[in-house]
Amino acid sequence: MGKASGSSYGWVVVAVGALMTCVAFGSMLALAVFLQPISEAMGWSRSGVSAAATINFLAMGLAAFFWGTLSDRFGTRIVVLSGTLLLGAGLIGASQATSLWQFQLAFGVLIGIAAGSFYAPMVAVASAWVEQRRSLAVALVSAGMGVSPMTVAPFASYLIASYDWRTAMLIIGIVALALLIPASLLVRRPPEPSTPVAAHGTGAPDGQWTVAQALRTPQFIILASAHFACCAAHSGPIFHLVSYAMICGIAPLTAVTVYSLAGFSGLGGRLLLGLLADSFGAKHVLVGGLFVQALAIATYLAVGQLGEFYALSVVFGLAYGGVMPLYAVLVREYFGVRIMGSMFGAVSAFASLGMALGPLAGGWVFDAFHGYSWLYVGSFTIGMAAVAIALSFPSAKRPPQPSLNVGRAAA
Repeated sequence: MGKASGSSYGWVVVAVGALMTCVAFGSMLALAVFLQPISEAMGWSRSGVSAAATINFLAMGLAAFFWGTLSDRFGTRIVVLSGTLLLGAGLIGASQATSLWQFQLAFGVLIGIAAGSFYAPMVAVASAWVEQRRSLAVALVSAGMGVSPMTVAPFASYLIASYDWRTAMLIIGIVALALLIPASLLVRRPPEPSTPVAAHGTGAPDGQWTVAQALRTPQFIILASAHFACCAAHSGPIFHLVSYAMICGIAPLTAVTVYSLAGFSGLGGRLLLGLLADSFGAKHVLVGGLFVQALAIATYLAVGQLGEFYALSVVFGLAYGGVMPLYAVLVREYFGVRIMGSMFGAVSAFASLGMALGPLAGGWVFDAFHGYSWLYVGSFTIGMAAVAIALSFPSAKRPPQPSLNVGRAAA
């Protein structure tokens, strides 16, 4: 009975995680909607306002390991509650900024640090709560990021049209606090793992990793490198997709729908690949997803018509969205639940650096060559490197079946 109730509450934690990632990442990514109104109202350059997005990813990456370690030590509830307060402070503070540096500090640094407090800790606690459908649970938490462009961004656009950018950002900050403070209180410590392997992972020679030991393992280096290369490969093509479609002759408003379709497809990819990983193993599905992602990036060089863009965006979205939660599953399988917050936070830090690199590289390529061809060539090459790196990660061992004695101890 206790086990059943614990399992059912695990899905409540999953739902809370999805809400948190939706609100936090949606608020951060809504900068794209605020870009023009802020620039016109304040007289700040678009590059100056856009720099807050790069600061977001850098701050999030640097903070991810810190938040993950705190989550392992003190529990996830206090971490996400602290992140919620920082998120609200960042949004409200940015809405009152009178200079560009104040805006970059509030929106870039505070919101970036806050965003890092939700994803890795909530993925870790959700995977500890749900053992039977772990990949699906992680995918659902991650799906909050996929939903965010379809929820927070339209809400922000409506508020800007109804009021102004300051009022819109202030309201989003207040709504974020109103939603996430109660949600944080629903996060509970997970039950004890059912087996020693679930607690400590499959890789520690003595059955128990320390964080310092785990960070020096080839497995961590491989997984962090694969996640970095994966994000560096797809972040440039995603960020510059609308501009590339317009260069190919697609009307501006229609080009936005190409981008939106890729994001929507990414949501489906998270769920589809999460289900496949539960059946076939996270490593095999990750390698396949990375290979499809690399091929899709290269194929953008050969498309030009709207229908071709739509079809390719579906495939690209399924691939890049679907692989993202699988890194957390591999961290959980190899290092166990006890230090998962720290380890997945460290892996996520490398991913954030990759996400920050792509848009900058794409802008440099366009300025230097007056086109995006070399962006897609370079991204394809990095994407194939991610495939090769992921192939070298060892498959997780099957956990041994618990004996009757272990079963009685757990009961």
